[in-house]
Amino acid sequence: MSKIANKVWSFLSHFKYHIVIVLGILIVGFIDENSFVRRIEYEYHIESLKEEISEYKARYEADSKRLKDLGKDPKVISKIARERYFMKTDDEDIFVLSDDEPSLPTIQEHETAK
Repeated sequence: MSKIANKVWSFLSHFKYHIVIVLGILIVGFIDENSFVRRIEYEYHIESLKEEISEYKARYEADSKRLKDLGKDPKVISKIARERYFMKTDDEDIFVLSDDEPSLPTIQEHETAK
C-alpha cells in the first residue's frame, strides 16, 4: 500500500503546478460566481433588456405624440372616445365585431330521443 501511495505522491508532486492551473481554470471558468458561463448569460440578459428599453422608448414617444395631439386638436379626443370607449354622436350607430369564434354545436345537442 505504501508503494502505491509513494507513486501517487511522486506523480502529484511532479505535476502539481499543472494540477493547480487546471483546477484554477475549472473554478474560474465554471464554478465561480464570476465565471465565463455566467458572464455569457449576463450578456444575453443585457441584450434582452436593451431590446425592452428600445420598445418602451418607442411606446413612450408614440404616447407623447398622442398626448400632444390630444391637447391641440379636439377631433383627436372624439376619435379616441369612439375607438376605445365606443362613444358616439346622436346620428351614429356603433357595430362591435368580435374576434371570438362561436363554438359549433355538437351532434349530441341536435339528437332527439325517439
